[in-house]
Amino acid sequence: MNMLVKSYFMLRLLLITLILGLAACSSDEEVPQNLTEKELYEQAQENLKDESFQLAVKNLQLLEARYPFGPYAEQAQLEIIYAHYRNFEPEAAIAAADRFIRLHPQHPNVDYAYYIKGLANYVEGEGFLDRFLPTDMTMRDPGAALQSFEDFRQLLYRYPDSSYAPDAKARMVYLRARLARYEINVANYYFKRGSYLAAANRGRYVIENFPQTPATADALAVMIQAYQLMDLNDLANDSLVVLKENFPDHPSIDDNGQFIDKFTVAANERSLINKVSFGLFDQSAPPKFDNRAEYLIR
Repeated sequence: MNMLVKSYFMLRLLLITLILGLAACSSDEEVPQNLTEKELYEQAQENLKDESFQLAVKNLQLLEARYPFGPYAEQAQLEIIYAHYRNFEPEAAIAAADRFIRLHPQHPNVDYAYYIKGLANYVEGEGFLDRFLPTDMTMRDPGAALQSFEDFRQLLYRYPDSSYAPDAKARMVYLRARLARYEINVANYYFKRGSYLAAANRGRYVIENFPQTPATADALAVMIQAYQLMDLNDLANDSLVVLKENFPDHPSIDDNGQFIDKFTVAANERSLINKVSFGLFDQSAPPKFDNRAEYLIR
């Protein structure tokens, strides 16, 4: 375990050093002076081709500042959005996209601005190491995911025939699944806090707003468990009927068709050793409704 931790921090240090070195190299490069509009644009294209995105932004911004009404100005604004996005600057990409949409709402390529804005929000909230290490994004704040979903929705609503529409649709499917799973994670937290009504409401929210996502089955299980803990047996039985009819192989149903409890009132109680040690000893893995691995392979 110590070796794993040491390797993790060594990798992190190496990556940070590499990024700082590349940033220092790119910042040392000066934008050539006295270039024509076409030369600036062509230089920016070379920067993009070489993946020198920071320098591309500088050249494109200089082009726009020097030749705001030239034939390359609007295209430069579009490519600034892309350069910021590829340079792992989602906030700058979003701001540039919003600016382009505001200034050129009728531009023939404005759908591209909506698309890159959606992509930028799609990755917003990811840390640097999240790009290299496996991370459960359903545990993160859903704000950026919600905005990304809205960006892609706007793209499909305004430009259903856009060449970016198929990819936007696919990403929306993923985002719906991610947002639904986030609600299940919150419900699990409420169970641990003993807030059973709040947990039931989260499960119902998934059923009403994110139907036909992989989290739907767990949402029904959440509702059953919460209603049972609140002695609302009729509601629990109704939800169990729906679960058995639609997801008969769900791990929360035993061979006799009965619901398998994960939470009880006593389950939230900690042992004396755990309390005295302030949670350091006698730890137990808290139960949760998260049957992604078990259920999806069936």
